[in-house]
Amino acid sequence: MLAAPPTLGTSRLVCVDGPAGSGKTTLATAIADVVPEAHVVHCDELLQGWRGLPGLARTIETFLEPLARGEGSRWTRWDWAADDWAESHPVEAGGLLVLEGTGCWSPAIASLVGVLVWVEAESGLRLRRGMARDGEQMRPQWEQWRIDEDVLFARLGTRAGADLVVVTG
Repeated sequence: MLAAPPTLGTSRLVCVDGPAGSGKTTLATAIADVVPEAHVVHCDELLQGWRGLPGLARTIETFLEPLARGEGSRWTRWDWAADDWAESHPVEAGGLLVLEGTGCWSPAIASLVGVLVWVEAESGLRLRRGMARDGEQMRPQWEQWRIDEDVLFARLGTRAGADLVVVTG
């Protein structure tokens, strides 16, 4: 990955995609531990709330466009508690950028991605992980999210386009 030519301007881009609760954040953290200069962007911070998945691809495209030109960029964090956009974070061109989260990859950015990793786990395990993290009161949001992500992944063919599939358990 680091020996390959840059695909995102002067940067290298890895997308860690897959359904909620599969272990994407854990994998992205492990990548950053191995490549300390890696910049990780968690795409749940780019979503406009629980129903923001359909607009995520365009948000990511807008964020990546300057980087593809070899320029710095920035992303704005969604504040889930305030239900509004919050502060912006700069990202300099160069190095390794890891986009992590459901829907972080799309065909529109495929030419910029050096490696697409698909992370998956059994459905019941993923739901248990989500309830443990977010609380049982979030079950309705999780159930709708699971429908939304299934529709997105079927439309985009994300798993079929993956360079690497990681199964967690």
